[in-house]
Amino acid sequence: MEEAIIKKAIAKDVNAIGTLYDIYAPSLLSVCFRYSGNRDDAEDILHDGFLKIIRKIHTFKMRADGSLEAWMKRIMVNTALNFLRDRSKEKNFLDFDLVQDKIDFHDEVIADPEEIYLKIDREQILAMICQLPAGYRTVFNLFVFEQYGHKEIADLLGCSENTSKSQLSKARGLLRKKMDQLVNIKISPTYEKV
Repeated sequence: MEEAIIKKAIAKDVNAIGTLYDIYAPSLLSVCFRYSGNRDDAEDILHDGFLKIIRKIHTFKMRADGSLEAWMKRIMVNTALNFLRDRSKEKNFLDFDLVQDKIDFHDEVIADPEEIYLKIDREQILAMICQLPAGYRTVFNLFVFEQYGHKEIADLLGCSENTSKSQLSKARGLLRKKMDQLVNIKISPTYEKV
C-alpha cells in the first residue's frame, strides 16, 4: 500500500499527498513538538518539513516496512534543527548551559523504577521534555529519540562533545526532578550553584 501511495505522491497526486499527511502527520507533529516545545512552532515545523518531504519524495527508496516513516522523521528532525538554529540567531534561543545548576545524583534513593512508569503517562513525559530549556531539550531528543552519539550531536549543533554530554546530563537531572515532583518519590540530589 505504501509503495502505491508513494508512486502517486511522486506523480504529485493531491489525494496521495493528502493520504500521506493524514497517516503520518500526528506522529511527525509529535517529533516537531518535542523539539520546539510548543504547538504553534511545532505546526510551523511540520508544515515546512512536509513541504520538504513532498519535494524530495522522489528520492525515497523503500527498504522495509516503516522505512518511509523513518525517512520522514529524519526530515522533520532536520527541519526542527534548522528552525532552532534560525530562532537562535534571532534570540539566542538555543543557548547552552541556560540553567547553571550542578546536579549530583550519587545519593539517589529511588523507588522501584516500574512504579515511575506506571504513574507517568506519555503525555506527561512529553510535557516535561517540552519544558526543558531549548539546548537541553534538543540534545536530549537527539540522543534519546534519534539515538545520535555525542560527536554527531556536536557536529549538528556546532558545539563540543563535552557540551553535548553536559546538556544531556542536565536534561536528565531536570527530568528526574520533575518526575520526582510528579510521583512523590524520595530523591535526595545535591544542588549547588556553580
